Amino acid sequence: MFRKSHFNIRKFIYDAFDKDMAKVVFEKVGIWDCTTCSACLNKCPKGVDTVGFVTGLRQLMVEDGRIPPPIRDALKSVSIHKNPWKIGAEERSKWAEGLEIKNISEGADILYFVGCTPAYDARLQKVARAIVGIMNKAGVDFGILGNEEGCCGSEIRRMGDPWTFEYLAKENIETFKKYNIRKVVTTSPHCFNTFKNEYEGADFEVQHYTELIAGLIEEGRLAFSREINKTVTYHDPCFLGKQNKIFDPPRKILASIPGVKLVEMDRARERSLCCEGGGGRMWIESEDSEDRLAKIRVGEAMCVQAQILATACPFCLLTLEDVVKTEELEESIEVLDIAELVIKAL
Repeated sequence: MFRKSHFNIRKFIYDAFDKDMAKVVFEKVGIWDCTTCSACLNKCPKGVDTVGFVTGLRQLMVEDGRIPPPIRDALKSVSIHKNPWKIGAEERSKWAEGLEIKNISEGADILYFVGCTPAYDARLQKVARAIVGIMNKAGVDFGILGNEEGCCGSEIRRMGDPWTFEYLAKENIETFKKYNIRKVVTTSPHCFNTFKNEYEGADFEVQHYTELIAGLIEEGRLAFSREINKTVTYHDPCFLGKQNKIFDPPRKILASIPGVKLVEMDRARERSLCCEGGGGRMWIESEDSEDRLAKIRVGEAMCVQAQILATACPFCLLTLEDVVKTEELEESIEVLDIAELVIKAL
């Protein structure tokens, strides 16, 4: 999804094929505005792969070394630390200290693939810890890779570096084979999507954590003991909803929590508005705060009188919560991950 203030996507594509305009296209800052959410791809009557087109242009920019410093730094960090956050790989599993959790090398039915942002970001570590608590409560046999876990490569590919993506994919597949991993559960829809749809030669099943938890509730392995008497609306992450049609499991979880009144925003499911965190946008500051998609989305949640804006994606959580904080809306609405609501109610 492109922010409307920058340029028209159709004109952008046409200009790229015009030899007199090509240089102008490559120099446009807007090339980095696309969140790769696939909204335009899903709506295009001609079936034009707009996302592939934009990432292809980015690839040329990466090859030529003409990229924004934040993107450059994120790509470099993945090559050095196996994460885009410029933090050492030896610190990847610190979030799990004090938890009842085993390493996958000890053997387990499920690998919980935490992901870069939940492993390193203090806010998202709470989500990872909640997911671990839920699985422990349900008696799920799972393990983590610890410091051996590396980036899935989803955003790296979308930022125009398919070479590092291919390396990461090959390395991750080899690691999964080493531990005979047959089922992977992810925190992030971005990891889920890339494992499911972009890892060639992968021989494992992958689930998003909301699918796992919805199944545990249905099987009677999770029983809620507390009420959450709040009006809740759900924001569909693009990589879970638009791109993989997973709309019902998150809603089934929320509807099963005692006390929750689930309401829908006008733009929901396939029509959900992108939070603007994908496609490398997490590493580029928005120039126009009034035009931020996350700000619009928080406004839509408030329009339906939601007290809690729930989501199930690390990027969505950070972008939406940032708006609530910067706009000083904490007394009106709270942004929480679905896992956080579940652990509160258990």
